[in-house]
Amino acid sequence: MAKKKEKKAGKRMTKKQLAEIVIHFFQTEPNNVFSLKTIFLALRLTTHPLKMLCVDILSDLTMDGYLTEVDKHKFKLNTQGKELIGIFHRKSNGKNFFVPEEGGDPIFIAERNSAHAMNNDKVRVIFFAKRKQREPEGEVVEILERANDTFVGTLEVTKSYAFLVTENRTLANDIFIPREKLKGGVTGDKALVKVIEWPDRAKNPIGQVIDILGKAGDNTTEMHAILAEFGLPYIYPKAVEAAAEKLSDVISEEEIAKREDFREVTTFTIDPKDAKDFDDALSVRKLKEGLWEVGVHIADVTHYVKEGGIIDKEGEKRATSVYLVDRTIPMLPERLSNFICSLRPNEEKLTYSVIFDITDKGVIKDYRIKHTVIKSDRRFTYEEAQEIIETGKGDYKEEVLILDTIAKALREKRFANGAINFDRYEVKFDIDDTGKPLGVYFKVSKDANKLIEEFMLLANKTVAEKIGKVPKSQKPKVFPYRIHDLPDPDKLDNLAQFIARFGYKLRTSGSKTDVSKSINHLLDDIQGKKEENLIETVSIRAMQKAIYSTHNMGHYGLAFDYYTHFTSPIRRYPDMMVHRLLTRYLDGGRSVSEAKYEDLCDHSSNMEQIAANAERASIKYKQVEFMMDKIGQVYDGVISGVTEWGIYVEINENKCEGMIPIRDLDDDYYEFDEKNYCLRGRRKHGIYSLGDAIKIKTAKANLERKQLDFALVE
Repeated sequence: MAKKKEKKAGKRMTKKQLAEIVIHFFQTEPNNVFSLKTIFLALRLTTHPLKMLCVDILSDLTMDGYLTEVDKHKFKLNTQGKELIGIFHRKSNGKNFFVPEEGGDPIFIAERNSAHAMNNDKVRVIFFAKRKQREPEGEVVEILERANDTFVGTLEVTKSYAFLVTENRTLANDIFIPREKLKGGVTGDKALVKVIEWPDRAKNPIGQVIDILGKAGDNTTEMHAILAEFGLPYIYPKAVEAAAEKLSDVISEEEIAKREDFREVTTFTIDPKDAKDFDDALSVRKLKEGLWEVGVHIADVTHYVKEGGIIDKEGEKRATSVYLVDRTIPMLPERLSNFICSLRPNEEKLTYSVIFDITDKGVIKDYRIKHTVIKSDRRFTYEEAQEIIETGKGDYKEEVLILDTIAKALREKRFANGAINFDRYEVKFDIDDTGKPLGVYFKVSKDANKLIEEFMLLANKTVAEKIGKVPKSQKPKVFPYRIHDLPDPDKLDNLAQFIARFGYKLRTSGSKTDVSKSINHLLDDIQGKKEENLIETVSIRAMQKAIYSTHNMGHYGLAFDYYTHFTSPIRRYPDMMVHRLLTRYLDGGRSVSEAKYEDLCDHSSNMEQIAANAERASIKYKQVEFMMDKIGQVYDGVISGVTEWGIYVEINENKCEGMIPIRDLDDDYYEFDEKNYCLRGRRKHGIYSLGDAIKIKTAKANLERKQLDFALVE
């Protein structure tokens, strides 16, 4: 019992004050039964009025179902026999909560009842009976699985001890580090620290330094810190690199003899100008007037990476390459990703191919899936291929132009079938040798990008259909699909209500195709309008996320009944799984374990999301760095996000995003209207709404927190 509360109990108290003490007493002893006498003694209730008040409170709590009277005048916390398992979410403001595994509303966990559980830990919780007018509450009784016990921050070292100062929004306390656990770190170093214990009564967790990342502010240090913060690897294990170095890049005549030979067929790659890992190439040759053979050739990574080997295990763990602003952290060692498997020009390469006999109207007459050998004639950048499409001049112009014609026909057909057309631009930075951002440019998807996209989609869809589409009497074999569920109906209704304010309509019921065509119609209607970005953002939020699963439900956004990922095995582990299973099944092999592959799909989906979050954090870091020397400058922007703590604004000219805290909107008391994406003034009824044009100036740029603060310019 806390001393402060014991003292308080002997004095005069309100019913509310005593009720809090009684509740805390039962929460700290959830499994014990207490008589009235024991309760009076424990709470030091020495006066008759206090004892009577306590009896009154016990009666109320029993009526509420919060306590159980197990015998006359004997009380116990009513946990409803309810122990729940789920995920603990820690918040630096102390508003921790627990989400039950079996579903249901979040349950508040006070800090005193958290057992020092960390964010995303799997825990066992006792669920207290719900009290009237109070949110449900519980207590962590066991930590079943630690989600993350490592943190990134900056060291502050004194003579006898040190602290890791974290910017982690889930940890309110800095981490105490004994001198002997510092690993040579000094003040100002960025470090990765593991929490080794958090004693019951200690305010701060105790940790040890795992790795010194470098000096805070140094570009490589900060990029490694972002990776470490998301639990992603920032160095490649030496043993895995050594295994890759031993792989031979020589292709034997015996291997070539087993494969279909495309070395004499015109073949080329089209990729971003800074790419080194060329996963895919296209070949094209005329079969007869109006009919073409188009080969989609994909690096045969699994020929070199054997299942269960050291390289494969590392690839499986990483599950994806990570693309930060200024670097790629590859899934596979560079000898494989940039050299042996990369489809570089004028080099013979082993590939896995889907070869189509296709008309210039995009009608597939026949296809085959084969292991092949190719020799790329040319490496195009997207810009070079785009120039050929626009001018009709350049190397292999006939081949590029016919592929563009077919791709446009495929694309048109896809949208006619209900595929959704979200054409988003990407923000990129021009960066100098030290990693400093010099300028911003926008990467827009043009015809050359769409050409490659259409043939990759076609190959992925064809492979998925080959395995998934079986006669009704047969059960399809286990296979990883890329699935995308229908939009959330509630979010779709919200979207329809929201866009109605701008005079637009949206179908929210009917067939899948009806709804997707209506979304496309909306996206066409808003093109070039001032609300375009806003409505597109809100529309994307109504969509589900695409994930990997062995349970096929089709891909809503692409309007495909069968879809998988086959075309990027250098940078995605699911594509390697697909290559192996495709080979197995085409050779007549039996189906594999569904449970094993569903776990691999889950892991791949999770790693994809983590990689995307790290990529966003690196962009945010560069945005803040880019704006550091622009404090006080005035910009036109648009409100890109509205929350209860403020409004986010995206600057029109460079797409850097910052926040105006709600406390700085001091001309009124503003309330957050979640449904209508706006803040509304209580007295003057002024509104700040998602998509509104707004003038701001940069007020603060905090690199450590990756945070830009803006101020309103009247």
